[in-house]
Amino acid sequence: MLRDLSKASPRPFSWSRVQLAWWSVIILTAFTTIILQTGHAPNLHTSTLVLLGISAGTTTAARVIDLADQQDPLVFRHQDIKTSNFFLDILSDQNGVSIQRFQAVIFNAVFGIWFIASVLGNLGDPGFCLSDFAKGDPNLAQCLLHSTDFLIPIVSDNNLILLGLSSATYAALKITENKGTASETLSEKVVDEALNTPAQG
Repeated sequence: MLRDLSKASPRPFSWSRVQLAWWSVIILTAFTTIILQTGHAPNLHTSTLVLLGISAGTTTAARVIDLADQQDPLVFRHQDIKTSNFFLDILSDQNGVSIQRFQAVIFNAVFGIWFIASVLGNLGDPGFCLSDFAKGDPNLAQCLLHSTDFLIPIVSDNNLILLGLSSATYAALKITENKGTASETLSEKVVDEALNTPAQG
C-alpha cells in the first residue's frame, strides 16, 4: 500500500503514498477519538478537507508521472533499484537525498505533530475555545456553542498554502527525476556499485 510502482523486490516506499497515509491516519484517528470521548461526531472544517485533498492530489500527480515513466523505454527509473531503507526511499531521487523531498517530509511531519498535539490539548482543556480564539473572532462564538466541531484545529490559509506549495514543488520536480536515458543511468549505477563493492578473495 505504501510502496512505489517498481520492478525491484522489495519495492521502495513512495513518499506521496506515505504522505496520504500519514494525514489519513491522523485525521481518522482524531475523528474517532473525539467520537469515543464526547459521543458526538465533529463536523470537519474546510481546512481539514483541504489537508487531505493536498495529499490526495500529490499521490495522483505522482502516480501519473510514474505511469508515464514506465511507458517510456528510454527511462530507467530509480524506483526500480532495490533499496532497504524507508527514510532513504522517501527522501531520495536518482541523485540521492533531494531538497524537494526533504522539505516536503519535514513540513508534513511538523504540521502532523502539531495537529495531533492540538487535538489532544483541546480534548484535555474544557476551556480551549477561549485560548484558541481571540475576542471578536467569529469562530469563538461558534466554538462555545458547538465545541465538538472545533476540537480538530483549524489550519490557517497561509499554512495550507505552504503545504500546497511544498507538495507542488515535489510533484513538479518529480517529473525530472528519471529523465536520463536508461543506458546513461544504468552505467552510472554499475560504476557506483563497482566502486563501493569490497574486493573478493
